[in-house]
Amino acid sequence: MQPYKAIFLDWDDTIGDFSRSATCALTTMFEIHQLYRYTDYDTFFRYYTEHNTLLWEQYGRDEVTKDLLKIDRFIYPLIHACGLEENSETRVLARRMCEDFLRMTNHFFSIIPDADKMVKTLAAYYPLTIVSNGFVESQYFKLRKSGLEPFFTHVVLSEEVGAQKPNPLIYQEALRINGLSADEVVMIGDSYTSDVEGARAAGIDQMWFRRTDTPLTDGQTATYIVNNYRQITDILAAGKWVAR
Repeated sequence: MQPYKAIFLDWDDTIGDFSRSATCALTTMFEIHQLYRYTDYDTFFRYYTEHNTLLWEQYGRDEVTKDLLKIDRFIYPLIHACGLEENSETRVLARRMCEDFLRMTNHFFSIIPDADKMVKTLAAYYPLTIVSNGFVESQYFKLRKSGLEPFFTHVVLSEEVGAQKPNPLIYQEALRINGLSADEVVMIGDSYTSDVEGARAAGIDQMWFRRTDTPLTDGQTATYIVNNYRQITDILAAGKWVAR
């Protein structure tokens, strides 16, 4: 393994604990909007999660817009889980929930335990670049709130580039601003589609951060597969840290 000259990092569920903040936000919204009048939380959460995952995949392929994603992920469970009609009142409710969700996920934001130690360790040896599909208004807020902003040399967001992971264009932009070639960096992220397949399509090594022991699906491979931050730093140290 040759030493890398820079590290690309995903943000949500790689550094920031988005899954936790999203669950807290959805639980609070379910009570605030009294959706228990129509269905139970588990049913609502299942419909929301399945459709939200689909929309993000479509967003990554430029098949849906940001505005449609933000609203439709709530319209869908309101109709299919809560049994509400698809009309202007439901759309108004969905829009309110969208606004609440963005505000509450910021309120409940936290980083994954020990993510700060990992970032600070890597930053001592490498320029770090965030490469994220997250919305501009949320990602910069969370980066500042985390206290980790000084440790990142660059932030590359899909909205600002005009291409979402796994589109290799966003990775090419990250390479351009770092002045490096694809074989000189590694991408660390939790999403197989966005972070592993996207980086691979750009010719970049991938470190898949899997916080689960579930079996791999047939055909799922990555340059490195890790389950914790210690494994990340151990692998990179074994490649002989690149001094700044």
